[in-house]
Amino acid sequence: MLRTTIAGSLPKPSWLATPRTLWAPWSLAGAALAEGKRDAVLAALKEQEAAGIDVVTDGEQSRQHFVHGFLEGIEGVDFARRVTIGIRADRYKAEVPTVTGPLRRKGSIHGEEVGFARAHTTKPFKFTIPGPMTIVDTLADEHYRDRRRLALEFARVINEEALELEALGLDVLQLDEPAFNVYMDDVAAWGIEALHRATEGLRCRTAVHICYGYGIKANVEWKATLGGEWRQYERTFPLLAASRIDQVSLECANSRVPLELLSLLLGKDVLVGAVDVATDAVETPEQVAAVIRRALAFVPAERLYPCTNCGMVPLAREVARGKLRALAAGAAIVRRELTR
Repeated sequence: MLRTTIAGSLPKPSWLATPRTLWAPWSLAGAALAEGKRDAVLAALKEQEAAGIDVVTDGEQSRQHFVHGFLEGIEGVDFARRVTIGIRADRYKAEVPTVTGPLRRKGSIHGEEVGFARAHTTKPFKFTIPGPMTIVDTLADEHYRDRRRLALEFARVINEEALELEALGLDVLQLDEPAFNVYMDDVAAWGIEALHRATEGLRCRTAVHICYGYGIKANVEWKATLGGEWRQYERTFPLLAASRIDQVSLECANSRVPLELLSLLLGKDVLVGAVDVATDAVETPEQVAAVIRRALAFVPAERLYPCTNCGMVPLAREVARGKLRALAAGAAIVRRELTR
């Protein structure tokens, strides 16, 4: 009950990549980089375990970016042909690779990472992969020229990868879909279809993470334009409630999301963001507990997983450690209250 987890990423050590930076360049190369990534995964696992997190991740330590780290293993995506485009409905600009031909995995993309992490923790292990819609929104396309078709092709590739990762002992596969809060019409038209294709045949738990983005300037400024209530979830949650996805991860801490919208996810595990990743202020356990208590009015305790709002890669490591400890301690407070 009230098992804790995180959205996915943790800050990288300064010896591995530039701190507090998205798309941060690696500080190492060759064999030293491979070793450094493994060391960083070990540190991420142990920091979560020490904090008391119940369902752990690899902290996305082996990926420069949560989307591009997956795309690097796919034939038909050309990183030599980078272009700058507006993503998330032109919320901000990003330099992205281009789809130039049919999509095919060059081989296992994340198998080595999952196998290594699985061998070094006894905790339930979750691995994150970008969802089809978010991938489509984070690259240029000169081949398919149709967002739905491209998304379904990526879903096929994700499914091939996911089935292999499950066989390595994966407990939860999470697809990250921040684009679901931007293109709501597309979610209904083909977004759920793409999730189903990506997770077809999996026996492990499946999750989708839908947030309002990392705590970076462009996202913070966008949130300020969304008014007194953020009701994007009102359109996507009923669709997800009717889907085959097991878990939905969302943003709640310091947000303007009306918590009654959580009741639209009846029958799903709800990963409630009880830690704000857009601030360096470390929550107190009681602040985390307060978010959990409010969410319990709409989600049964056995379905509620206290979580972070989003990934923590842009934060300082000590800040992230403090937030991990607060998340676990806040959940423990409410767990004790429920079992008295």
